[in-house]
Amino acid sequence: MNHSICTNDLFLRACKREDVERTPVWFMRQAGRYLPEYRAIRAKTDFLTLCKTPDLAAEVTVQPVDLIGVDAAIIFSDILVVAEAMGMQLIVEEGKGGPRFPAPLRSRAEIDKLRVQGAASALAYVYDALRFARKRLNNKVPLIGFAGAPWTIASYMIEGKNPRDFRHIKELMYSNPSDLHALLGKLSVVIADYLGAQVEAGAQALQIFDTWGGVLGQEEFEEFSLRYIRQIVGAARKGNAPVIVFCKNCGHSIAKIAETGADVVGLDWMTDIGKARELVGSFVALQGNLDPTILFSTPARIEVGVRSVLKKFGKGNGHIFNLGHGILPETPVENVRAFVAAVKNQSAAFHE
Repeated sequence: MNHSICTNDLFLRACKREDVERTPVWFMRQAGRYLPEYRAIRAKTDFLTLCKTPDLAAEVTVQPVDLIGVDAAIIFSDILVVAEAMGMQLIVEEGKGGPRFPAPLRSRAEIDKLRVQGAASALAYVYDALRFARKRLNNKVPLIGFAGAPWTIASYMIEGKNPRDFRHIKELMYSNPSDLHALLGKLSVVIADYLGAQVEAGAQALQIFDTWGGVLGQEEFEEFSLRYIRQIVGAARKGNAPVIVFCKNCGHSIAKIAETGADVVGLDWMTDIGKARELVGSFVALQGNLDPTILFSTPARIEVGVRSVLKKFGKGNGHIFNLGHGILPETPVENVRAFVAAVKNQSAAFHE
């Protein structure tokens, strides 16, 4: 990986556990509703149209770099566009329960009908957005591409909406696992193609989000989630972009997540980053893991929280500072700036 193409390459160096002068910081959902500049664009367009309009998607991707001072940008998109590209109808109504599929998958015939061939090509608007974002960033900071993990995307495709009790997908998992494996296998192929195409379009790192991995028992997590993440990481790493795997509520399987071949393991805030470092820090970098709701407190309290995470990780390299999940929409912008400033001001002491 040639880091010299970015003026600020702290994030890329940290992904590879190379020496850094301070800990880089970015956060999940950083292009979003907490920013008035984002809300101004959203006032004129709906969510999916924004995802599918490359120059607008690029604009909101770059906003946090200019306005908040983060060390990496992440392309503005949604994990569920993959399911749409495979042939499902996707509706996103913000504030009305989020994304939904009016015709959720309920049979093997419906799974068999989903397209794999050409699905990644249907996501050309994401690749265009990446190209535009790279141009706008002008090599200031690296650009991250992403995709959902097969288990997480399948949860929405089968439940039809934001899963609550995972009743339908778990019923399928326990009663007819071969059908679920058929779906997960198809998703893996499309996601691997999609991530590869993102790297070709300019993504300099990749993140795989397994938001719902934590609803599975450890054996099921291994069989129905990690197995497919491993396949995707193997395919995605051919492009030489570092790969981050983030599984929410999966503290029980950190070692197994680290063994997927990922360069970086993302941690939620329930996991002690110091213990995670002892476990896997010798061969992967760690990303995280401040509780996003601390950003509703005060700058002074946020500083204490930041320092606590830095101290738990300890001295040395291989840490990317992030929240333990996505930033919440109502978060005060000044507190987000205080968070980024606290990481920048306090972390240099841990890299002497």
